[in-house]
Amino acid sequence: MTEARGRAPGPWRAVRAMALPLLLLGLFEALARRAAALGSEQLAPPSAALRALLRAALDGSLWPATGFTLGAAALGLLIGAGLGTLVGIGLGLSPRASRAGFLSIELLRPLPSVALLPLMLLLFGFGTNLEVSLVAFSTFWPQVLLVQSAVRQVDPQLLELGPLLGLSTARRLRLIVLPAIAPRLLTAVRMGTGFALVIALTIEIAGNPQGMGFAMLLAQQSLEPAMMIGWLMWIGAIGVLINTGMLRLQRALNRRLGAAVP
Repeated sequence: MTEARGRAPGPWRAVRAMALPLLLLGLFEALARRAAALGSEQLAPPSAALRALLRAALDGSLWPATGFTLGAAALGLLIGAGLGTLVGIGLGLSPRASRAGFLSIELLRPLPSVALLPLMLLLFGFGTNLEVSLVAFSTFWPQVLLVQSAVRQVDPQLLELGPLLGLSTARRLRLIVLPAIAPRLLTAVRMGTGFALVIALTIEIAGNPQGMGFAMLLAQQSLEPAMMIGWLMWIGAIGVLINTGMLRLQRALNRRLGAAVP
């Protein structure tokens, strides 16, 4: 009862969550209109950005760029997080492998993906392969470290149970290790999802002439501030939707596994 009274009803929680973003948009609208009245054409109010975004949605130019960025980010995340999970489990279960791979990980992990752009351009040229490879590289290392840390925190008695029961390595991973690290694994994937989108957009702005990042850059170079800000708003909305969906999925899976829901 006390906890129920302390929580705001669902609609009111949504209103409170939207209060600050709406206030900031209102301030931006007022400042942009004031700048336009003084003769500046460098900013566009959010209302003009929404109209430009609606036109792009209606004429079809919004969707190919959106699909390219989301597809490249998703494929890169699938490769990077998948390989990172496998390597992280191996390093977490084997102290010898962890010591052998420590130096390589510490040398490669800090490399920013944008610094590899010239090399990847030589290997893949412009297009999907370029973006997917850089997203995979960037999401691989955090996944390795998070999964390795999760495996190391598994109860040693659980790990010793597998050989006593005569389980193969594959069955030990499926029946013991993966259920034990599932909550933290889901958290790592959720974090990697947002990171993959950021990297994909950065690559498009820096050197890949496709996707939402390049469309936003093209609008800026074409002196279309309304469309540029419209792309920013669209990217922000997509990020919120992806994070909300991933959080709900994580909570549902955690409840099914009997883990604490964050």
